[in-house]
Amino acid sequence: MECIEALLTRRSIRRFRDEEVPLQRIIEAINVARYAPSAKNSQPWRFIVVKDPQLLRRLSELSIGARPLANASLAVVVIANKDESPTSYLVDGALAAMYFWLALHCMGLGAVWIQTLRRIEEINKLLDVPSNYVPVAIFAIGYPAEKPPARPRRPLEEIVFIDKYGNKIQSTSM
Repeated sequence: MECIEALLTRRSIRRFRDEEVPLQRIIEAINVARYAPSAKNSQPWRFIVVKDPQLLRRLSELSIGARPLANASLAVVVIANKDESPTSYLVDGALAAMYFWLALHCMGLGAVWIQTLRRIEEINKLLDVPSNYVPVAIFAIGYPAEKPPARPRRPLEEIVFIDKYGNKIQSTSM
């Protein structure tokens, strides 16, 4: 039940307290992320911890959604190697990113997943990432300064089908 509680209480945190996050905590969360599944156990992910305030500022200017990086203690960029997992590097990288995010939440840290796929070249250039890697996610990380409520979810009857698309479950079958 504790695991389910962690999954249901994770939120995107965009505002952080002015308190440094110890690097060791981030390494612990990355250690958890190493256990994410990947196709053929290819583990094509790498993690770049960004602590430099100038780099954080420059990353925060990439898009409106990246603004939380400006006041984060640090950031982690999850990248995936296209050569190590040619058909599933994005999924593999996203799985590792999700494990990382959940580990942060379980440790009492807050984070928001910042979308990277529209800014691949800029991110790679800023962080000296080789061209065979794709940034899958950037996480702005810190101690939460907010506690957002749960956002509405679609009802199960709208998203679950039996045998074929469109064959909706009935509320009585749950």
